[in-house]
Amino acid sequence: MFQTKNENKNRLSKVVALLLSLMLVASAALVLGACNGQAQSESSNNSNGAQVEQEAVQLQIFAANSLERALPEVQALYTEQNPHVTFKDTQFKGSGDLVTELQGGAPADILITASASTMNTAVENGSIDEATRIDLFANDLIVVKQEGSNVNASSLADVNSSAITKVAIGDADAVPAGAYANQSLFTVGLYSDESGKGGTYTQGFDAKVIIQSSVGNVAKTVSTGDVQIGFVYSSDLYRYDGIEQLFVVPSNTHKPIVYPGAVVANSANANEAAKFLDFCLNNPEALKIWAQYGFELI
Repeated sequence: MFQTKNENKNRLSKVVALLLSLMLVASAALVLGACNGQAQSESSNNSNGAQVEQEAVQLQIFAANSLERALPEVQALYTEQNPHVTFKDTQFKGSGDLVTELQGGAPADILITASASTMNTAVENGSIDEATRIDLFANDLIVVKQEGSNVNASSLADVNSSAITKVAIGDADAVPAGAYANQSLFTVGLYSDESGKGGTYTQGFDAKVIIQSSVGNVAKTVSTGDVQIGFVYSSDLYRYDGIEQLFVVPSNTHKPIVYPGAVVANSANANEAAKFLDFCLNNPEALKIWAQYGFELI
């Protein structure tokens, strides 16, 4: 009888040991399964990451001179938020010159001009995709003098006063600011064509006018004192040192100053180019940058 109890104890011990072994195996299996599941999940995430990883893109922008300070900051912000997109050396020139270069086959992805008329020309010659055209922001035309100078003028009529002997104006054929200036001068009888192009300055005033190849050159010649006053954009006060505003040219004396943007017709990166234009128009941080440099939001 004693031996039977001992045998039973041995059998019970073996059963307990077996059960413990089975439990350990099951526990190990659960841990392994969880690890495998996590690994599969991580693998899936990595796989998804690879799928959504976007190919590097470099955008080429042709932009009006007056965007020279603000646009690079917006570009840097865009790259910060979209690391796969960088920008080539942006070309800042007179809007008319940019349109001419595009027509001649210069490669670009985006065109931003300082007037509707120059963008209209780009539409007419097939340089841009008209369906992507949007108005980005507006600007004011102002008359400036050298900072600290004693020149006085508060209206368009004052531009032709005897105290003012030199007036810088952009070439209307290439510089929209020049065309806007001429339109305004037409309203006071100092220019012969209402469109701001193709006309002549009145006798006497014509001897005062110094034509410049860009609005930037207008600002620079004013800042050095080579001319007494010049017609520039309000945003140019943020671009150039040594100039100060005399007065804002009344907006009803010239066509609205708008900056249209569009994707270039032969762009190899049309989708990304369109996304950047949308960013310029709608991103809150980008809008702050435009406003900081004097551009009015549309």
